[in-house]
Amino acid sequence: MTETVIKKSLFSKIFSTLKQALNGDESFDYTAGSIKKAVILLAIPMVLEMMMESVFALVDLYFVGHLEHSSFAIQTVGLTESVLTIIYSIDIGLSMAATAVVARRIGEKDPVAAAKAGMQAIVIAFILSIFMSIYGIIYAKDILVFMGASGDAAEHGFRYTQIMIGSSLCITLLFLINGIFRGAGNAAIAMKSLWIANICNIILCPILINGFGSIPAFGLVGAAIATTLGRSIGVVYQIYHLFYGNGILKIKMSYLIPNFKQIKALVKIAAPGVLQFVIASCSWIFLAQLVATTGGDHGSAGYQTALRIMMFFILPAWGLSNAAATLVGQNLGAKQIERAEKSVYTTAKYNVIFMASITIITLVFGQYIISFFTNDEIVKAVAVEALQIMCIGFVFYGIGMVLINTFNGAGDTWTPTGINFFGFWLFQIPLAYILAKHFNMGPKGVFIAIPVAETAITLAGIFFYKRGRWKRTQV
Repeated sequence: MTETVIKKSLFSKIFSTLKQALNGDESFDYTAGSIKKAVILLAIPMVLEMMMESVFALVDLYFVGHLEHSSFAIQTVGLTESVLTIIYSIDIGLSMAATAVVARRIGEKDPVAAAKAGMQAIVIAFILSIFMSIYGIIYAKDILVFMGASGDAAEHGFRYTQIMIGSSLCITLLFLINGIFRGAGNAAIAMKSLWIANICNIILCPILINGFGSIPAFGLVGAAIATTLGRSIGVVYQIYHLFYGNGILKIKMSYLIPNFKQIKALVKIAAPGVLQFVIASCSWIFLAQLVATTGGDHGSAGYQTALRIMMFFILPAWGLSNAAATLVGQNLGAKQIERAEKSVYTTAKYNVIFMASITIITLVFGQYIISFFTNDEIVKAVAVEALQIMCIGFVFYGIGMVLINTFNGAGDTWTPTGINFFGFWLFQIPLAYILAKHFNMGPKGVFIAIPVAETAITLAGIFFYKRGRWKRTQV
């Protein structure tokens, strides 16, 4: 009887915590109480949010992978996503700065300052997005050719690229506003906005790609339209909750009036953060180009397929590691340094368990997963090889993500920027080039360089974490 009562009590606690995490509870104090519960409350919606972010590319990949000239379509989606990582890098850097400042102000119990900082970040986002959109629309075809696409592939897919890069504002706001909510401790709103955006994308993709009733079939272009519309609807949901929600952040239109002192403070944190992720993104772009030039259209399509699947697994781990950024930021704001350290350790432990599980799943079921996304046997063979080699470093990826978010959540954005510069540009790129070209390993050499470099980056992160500069950073 007692055992039954204990089980019911445990189940009740688990269900209550799960419900609290999914509903979003900004009243929970992340600077006090159970660290495990704090990590879980943040991690569950953040993991689901990042899963949904990765689903965008997978949905597009699935539907276009069954079109005529599917190798062109898959390559276009993959190469465009590789270029979009530069935009993602800017967005992540800016949202990371917003998360750090908002979390620090919330930890200091100053929600008005937190709200004002979040709105100034949006002002910056509007300005940046205008330039990125114009460039993408004008130079879409040139971008694909530069990335290694053949003339036929670029001609076939440039309109998809135009729409995707041209919708930079939607992408930027989706990342940024979610960063603001995460800093405030309400990761559930961020999760729900991505769920709404993806559900719309999943519904619209087959309709706009293949046609439905009086709606014509737009083919590859339909995938871009569907994704852009889905993201736009997600942004509308975010904006509604920013201005009319019941959370700790109370937004006023006057907060959008440019405050150059606040903008300067945000840029000071965001600039190295943007550089940090641009460094990583440019490395991935170089690798994509190297695979395309040494492996041809099929090699490139195979690599891009494997990469999209890998990102589907890695982004949830990034979501879990985002919990460290919020907890570190809020606890440093509350002068709880020891609690911030314990939060990092707990988050890292959970991420290692998650990534170890994903490694096993990928090694055992990788071939079946890839078969779901393409019918091309050559593309399939390359993708299987790429995925099985890259997954060897998943556990190190998991630890590295937590450390990066620890530094960024504390506002110490220069440390991970330096690590990324040496790890990606001075190690990963030369290693990939030597293996692919000098040793004539082609795409396989690129695949090998990825887990090797990520492992080295994680080891460097551990070294700098222990040095403790992040604990003393002021924002």
